[in-house]
Parts: sequence; C-alpha cells; structure tokens
Amino acid sequence: MLNEETTGSVTLEAVLSRENLRAAWMGVKANDGAPGVDGMDMEASERHIRAHWEKIEAKLLAGQYQPGAVRAVEIPKADGGIRTLGIPNVLDRLIQQAIHQTLSPVWEPEFSEHSYGFRPGRSAHDAVKQAQSYILEGKRWVVDIDLKSFFDRVNHDKLMTLVGRKARDKRLLRLIAEYLRAPMQGSDGSREKRWQGTPQGGPLSPLLANIYLDPLDQELEKRGLSFVRYADDIAIFASSPRAAERISASVIQWIEKELKLEVNRDKSGSGPSDQSSLLGFRLYGDGRIGVSPKAVERMKGKVKELWDPKQSRTSEQLRDQWQTYIRGWWNYFKVADWQREVSNTSGWIRRHMRKCFWKRWHNARGRLKALSRLGVRGRALGIAYCSRGAWHMARHYATHQALSNRVLTRYGFIIPWDFAEARS
Repeated sequence: MLNEETTGSVTLEAVLSRENLRAAWMGVKANDGAPGVDGMDMEASERHIRAHWEKIEAKLLAGQYQPGAVRAVEIPKADGGIRTLGIPNVLDRLIQQAIHQTLSPVWEPEFSEHSYGFRPGRSAHDAVKQAQSYILEGKRWVVDIDLKSFFDRVNHDKLMTLVGRKARDKRLLRLIAEYLRAPMQGSDGSREKRWQGTPQGGPLSPLLANIYLDPLDQELEKRGLSFVRYADDIAIFASSPRAAERISASVIQWIEKELKLEVNRDKSGSGPSDQSSLLGFRLYGDGRIGVSPKAVERMKGKVKELWDPKQSRTSEQLRDQWQTYIRGWWNYFKVADWQREVSNTSGWIRRHMRKCFWKRWHNARGRLKALSRLGVRGRALGIAYCSRGAWHMARHYATHQALSNRVLTRYGFIIPWDFAEARS
C-alpha cells in the first residue's frame, strides 16, 4: 500500500522549492556538460535563469511549460554499435534534476536490493561482488538478458502509470510526460518526435529506467532467483545448465509480455560464468574476478588512439590525456583479483609509447638529439639513422635504454597496475 504522506509530498511545489532548486543547480553545475540545442553553456544559462525565473516558474505551476528539444549526440557503444544520447538544455537539466531529487527518496526505500545502477551508495563493483557471492554458493551458470535498445524503447504509457502510483500531482505528471516526448534534434537541425523511450543524457532518465524495471526485480524476487541488475544489464545465476535454460526462457517471455520490451535473443542466453561478462568483468567458476577479454581489447584500442604519433599535442598533453584515461580505467577495474590479462599488456603499451616518441622525433637529426639527451652514448646512437619502421625500432635495445620503464614512469607515462604489483 502506498504511503499517503510520502506520495503527498511529491508535488510540483516541492520540486520548485528554493532549497531543492539550489541543490539541483549545484548538481547540474558539478556535472557541467555540453550545451543543449539553445547553445547556452552553464554561465549563459545561469544568467538567463536568474533573469527569467519568475516567468518560467509561473508557466511550470500553471502546467504551461514546454521543455526544449534535446540535442542528439551519437557515441560508439562497447559492442561496436552506436548509442544516441539526448542532451537537454541546461534549464531543462536543472528542472529534471529537481524532479529527480524529489522523486528518488520516494522510490529508493522500495527498490530491490538486487538493483545497483544509478542508485545512491551503490556501484557496479557492488553488483560484481554480489555476483561473486552467488558463484561461491555454487551458482556457476549465468543467464544474460540483453534488452534491445532499452532506453530508446521504454513504453511511455506503462512508465507514466508506474510513476503515477506515487506522484499524484497532475501538473508534475504532465511535465514528466512532456520531457519524455521532447523532440530529438539532429546535427542537421531536423527534429524527430518521440513516442517511446527515455534517452540517456538527462538527469531524470536513470531514475525513470529504474522505476520501469522495478516490476522485473519484484518478479525475479518472487521467483526466488539470485540476480543482479545494473540499469539494463541483467544477470541471473543458477546451479545447473538446465535450470539456467528454464529461467532464461520464462523470464524473456515475461519481459516481452509485461514490460513490452524486446529482448535481443542473439545477445541473451545462458552458459558458464567464465564464458560471460558482467559490467566489463569476468567471473570465474572458483569465484575469482577478472577483466573480460572485451574490456581488455577496448582498452588496447584506446591505447592505440592515445599514442597515435600524428596528434598535434605536446609531450605534456600526451602525458595528461594518458593519465586521465588510464587512471580512470584502472580505478574501475582494479577490483579484479585476477589481473594477468591486464598485466600482460604492460610491455605492449610501453612499446606504443616508444613508437609514438620515435615517430615524433621525425628524422635522424631529431632522433640523434633526443637519444643523446636521454643518455644514449657511443655506437648505440647509430640507430638514429636506421630506416626500419617505428614499431620495430620501439623494441630496439637503445630505444629501451633511452625510454626505459623507469624513465617513462619518471616523466609521468605511468602504468598504474605495475605500481600495484610493486607494492604487493
């Protein structure tokens, strides 16, 4: 039964309270982000909001506010496809954040303990650790369920019915519905109306996704299944292949019937946990956590991009962009207790670094000067005149002498897991 006191607090007035808006603005400002279709950055938007807030608030309270279109931005997906983000104007991000802050405390206490994505105090690492505990219990078979283009296919009618169970203010419900229907504007200026989906990019979408998938969590709990869900990544753990196949078939059927979502059967199925991946990790049958082969390959692809010698960047800029990427990558994956696949890339990564610098030294004269500066002496300097390719020269002993592991590390071209191994 719904708590009338709680649902009664979910009003448009609560969303637009000065205290809530101030906190929402701080959140939007901290996330920064690109401008929407109006082209206004944070600074320009702040001036606009301060100058026109009275009129904006009046329209919101009267149920007459129309959100701006969202700017379509295409980004590559990990599996090689394309994901379209919808970037709202800063003003709409502020209002969405204010709605999120009002709705979230109402739903949070009732969300499943098995749901980890976009929730306060929960992370992908928590989901992986929970999955590890299932495997240690003997549930070594995993059912992976892939929801096809989930964020683009959410059924608006079903979503608004779920939201309306706890938010009774019709003006607020209308505003949320308007955000769901806000048109998507492409790079050519064309606008496409939306009748389904809640595109990623706005502050409200993650919460709406969890509200939409909460009935699935409840159904899996009712069946007594061991599972973790992180947004639209769903993994269910079973003790045998037969149980996993049975679970897979019945859960897919339930999702398509009850949630009106399409399951991608080509990417869904069941199998041993060590042949699958969860949030970029591989879970082995003995409970070890490793980094999935796909995650390692994606990292190697990024290495090639960041150490492309054709970039017009200084050595300091190369260092800074490398550190930003690799530290973020490692902070996410260092929870793995089986790291051999990652450790094995260290020499390969440094070879790309040396190849990059060899190419950036341009010619024999530049290489001679650089090698001398880095302490290479005598006959070894003759490699400056070698015509072999940069990838080959990156393995030469004189290049290793000039750009040794210690030298690269001293100049900030780090490989963070090597530090971890040295300390252990």
